[in-house]
Parts: sequence; C-alpha cells; structure tokens
Amino acid sequence: MIRTMLYRPATREITTGNEALLATWQAQPDTLLWANFSDNDPHAELTILLEHFGLHPLAIHDAQRSRHQPKIETFEDHVFMLLKGLGPDTPEFEFETIQIALFVGARFLVTRHSGPSPSIDLLWQEAQQDDTLLASGPDMLALRLARISVDRYLNRLLALEPKLEDLEQEIVTHPKDAILSDLMGYKTTLRKFRRVLVYHQQVFLDLMNNPPPQIRTERIHEIKDVYEHQERAGSLATLYYEVASDLIEGYISLASHRLNNIMKILTIVTAIFVPLSFLAGIYGMNFENMPELKSRSGYFILLSVMGTIATVLLLVFRRRRWL
Repeated sequence: MIRTMLYRPATREITTGNEALLATWQAQPDTLLWANFSDNDPHAELTILLEHFGLHPLAIHDAQRSRHQPKIETFEDHVFMLLKGLGPDTPEFEFETIQIALFVGARFLVTRHSGPSPSIDLLWQEAQQDDTLLASGPDMLALRLARISVDRYLNRLLALEPKLEDLEQEIVTHPKDAILSDLMGYKTTLRKFRRVLVYHQQVFLDLMNNPPPQIRTERIHEIKDVYEHQERAGSLATLYYEVASDLIEGYISLASHRLNNIMKILTIVTAIFVPLSFLAGIYGMNFENMPELKSRSGYFILLSVMGTIATVLLLVFRRRRWL
C-alpha cells in the first residue's frame, strides 16, 4: 500500500491519495510530499523509489530487509535513517518491533515500515489536522515521527513499573514459581529494549554532532529533544532490567531461606529421634538374658527416659535459638 500526502505551501492545502500524487508532486516543484510505503512488492517498490525519488539502491535494500540494526547514512540529495518502532500496544509487556525507514530530502519524506505502525498512523492524523507540520518541512516531520516513536517506548517501559512493584510484594507474601517465570520474561524483554535504544541513541547522537544538509541547523533543538528522550528510555530500560535481576535474586534467596528452614526442622526432628531410636533398637533385640525385660516397671521407665531425652533436646535447641 502506498499512501501519499501532498502539501501546497502557497495555499496551505493538503491532499491525500495514493501513487497517483507522485506525478503531481514532480510536476509542481513548490510542493512537499510525504509518501508512506507498506506491504508492497519489493521489486515494484524499488522501481518507484528509484524513479520518483532517486534513492540510493543500497539504502532501499537496507530498508526492505526484515532485520537490520538502526542506522543513519547521508547521501548527496537525501539522508537515510533506519529505526526500530514498536508494534501495536498489547496488555502484556512485549517487545515486538518493526523496521521504520525514513528518507528525508529537500522536498519529500519517504517512510517505509515492515508492519502496522501506530507511530506513523498517529503522525499521519496529526499532519492532516495540523498543516504546520508539513509546512515546517520533511526534516521536521521525520523528527516528529522519531519523537512519537520514542514516546511509545517510554510509555511501555513506564507501564512496567507498577507490575514490578506488584511482583515484589507477591514475592514476600505469596511466592510461587509463576512469579519467577514472569520476571525472567521481563528481563529478556528489557534486554532487547536496551539493545535497540542504545542503537537509537547512537543514531541521534551522530545526527546531533554531524547534521546532514537535509536536516536544517535550526532543528538542533528537536534533535536534542529526541536524543534526550532516547537516553531516558535507555536509562529506564537499564533500571528496570536491574530491578528485575534483583527481584529474581531476591526470589531465589527467599526460596533458599525457606528451604533451609524446612531442612533445619527436619534435622532437629532427626536429632531428637536418633537417641530414641537407639534405645528402641536395644530393647527390641530378642536376647533371653536382658534383665530389664522382666522388670514390671521397665516399660514405663524406658518411656520416661525417652521423654526426658526428647524434652532436654528441645530445650537445648530452643535455648540456642534453633527453634
């Protein structure tokens, strides 16, 4: 699918359409165009991008790849940025990303994404309702898309904080194996967040330090704003990763502590019954010459001795604070 948005600065008119608007844009040199590509045949898409926008073939190839790390690359008449956008929101804390490629030229912004992109859909609505976005130029539109994308990262990360707090309480009050499973899943997902956000920080740090000609110098504040939000998202991902790691270690420590208490009780029970079993074993032997067996009160004496031994051992254990 190809969506296009044509802006005429003279009349501040916005026209949306499909591939047909590409010819209108080329025929009217004072217009600006945003073309959004998704779910197209790669060969047909390559032809359109080469013929209408003159994009570099290697950049198009990178944009069409299913997996590629975020990057920025400057060409003679356009700059190419490849970002990782989050997929549609879900109730669970998941990390599903899509490739978002941005080609920024003097008169055009070309975006391409490998799946449904809520960030691009939101920006499309904003651009239709507010013509100042398109009037500010393709570079501003691209930076606005980057800001929307990183805001979605922040929102998803911030939504994890209360979940971690709830799990921390459950570890103490109602520990169960499902908690450990959830924490391991969060830790794995946060590791992916950290990796992608590090790439994004490098992209916008490079853009801030070495702005290409297609990004105007007055956009430095918007670039810094996006970079700072990427940095904040990265620090949150690192923080929550460490929190999840600490909770996992805390869960394992508490589980070990509970196991040690159980083993201590079992050891005390065993220690009490060892001498009792010893006495029972002696008087359970079937020898004829055992004087105590003929005693009328021998049975009661033995029970008293065994009870005394058990009581003394319990008192000793309690005095040593083992019970």
